Amino acid sequence: MREDLGYWIGFSLIRGVGPAKFSLLKERFGDLKRAWFASASELRACGLDPSTVKKIVSQRPLISPEREIEKLEREGVRALTWDDPEYPSRLREIHDPPPVLYVKGELLPEDETSITVVGSRKCTSYGKEAARRIVRELVESGFTIVSGLALGIDAIAHRAALEAGGRTLAVLGCGLDIVYPKENRRLAGEIAESGALLSEYPLGTKPKPEHFPRRNRIMSGISLGVLVVEAKERSGALITAEFALEQNREVFAIPGSIFSPSSRGTNRLIKEGAKLVQSAEDVLEELNPHIIPKRLSAKPSLPASEDEREGRILSLLSEGPLHIDELCRRSGIPAGDMAGLLTLLEMKGAIREMGNKIYVLR
Repeated sequence: MREDLGYWIGFSLIRGVGPAKFSLLKERFGDLKRAWFASASELRACGLDPSTVKKIVSQRPLISPEREIEKLEREGVRALTWDDPEYPSRLREIHDPPPVLYVKGELLPEDETSITVVGSRKCTSYGKEAARRIVRELVESGFTIVSGLALGIDAIAHRAALEAGGRTLAVLGCGLDIVYPKENRRLAGEIAESGALLSEYPLGTKPKPEHFPRRNRIMSGISLGVLVVEAKERSGALITAEFALEQNREVFAIPGSIFSPSSRGTNRLIKEGAKLVQSAEDVLEELNPHIIPKRLSAKPSLPASEDEREGRILSLLSEGPLHIDELCRRSGIPAGDMAGLLTLLEMKGAIREMGNKIYVLR
């Protein structure tokens, strides 16, 4: 564990020390341990305003960095900072990335190919079905699904991703030792087991109304784009879409009835230039420049003497993860032969099974 990690956490507990002030401290002192023990005059000299200096000096004696680390270990939570290689690279690019990102679960390299799915808490039956269908298709196309664990579309998106055998990340507006809303406690546990729970808020931080709009910048910042399923004219989902635009992310929206208040926000997004989505193909079409080059560069090369059918399978998988049934349909290879070919390719290290008979290039 990094020697200075406890001090990153310590500063994150002091209200008013955000990304900009973390940057000042790091630039002036080199590391946060030195900054933690700096005098008031040294803190002022690095450019901090008097009010922030007063808060740091008065609150430091009340915080034990060592005990904060112990709390994280008891809760099974890790803290990632800007300097950590595991810190999501896309999130690091936004103008105010959280200095400390708390993680319960595991972040994987494939989570870089993620899309945020948000929508109304009081969603319609149409919104529920649209979310389930599109999320399932996105998972089958190799996307990790990001959302906010709220009731309604968020919870449906997380659940649909899990049921499709995919990965999902939930960004919380409170500490990771608190599940909000409590109705999603079981869902949060399942996400932590097969994906991750994320938050910029230290352990013990209770959910507050002002936390949720701010956490939305993490949801959009970590992803390639944001898909809005249903949203009224004034909606938290639209705040996430606004963050996406500021961060140069793609914005997608599922159209709805002109008579439905739940679709006024999404229909307006489409009118203003958001990509209209009827299937995962619409998302892939827009994001291909971000995804395909990475997959093609990872495409394994087999000797020319290998069976042409193996090459056909690898070519299909270069487009993204596919279920065995879909591989059979697209390649024309019978199911009996396909199972054997997939086993051979796995033995050669060319592909791997993600689970539930879904295969991906290694």
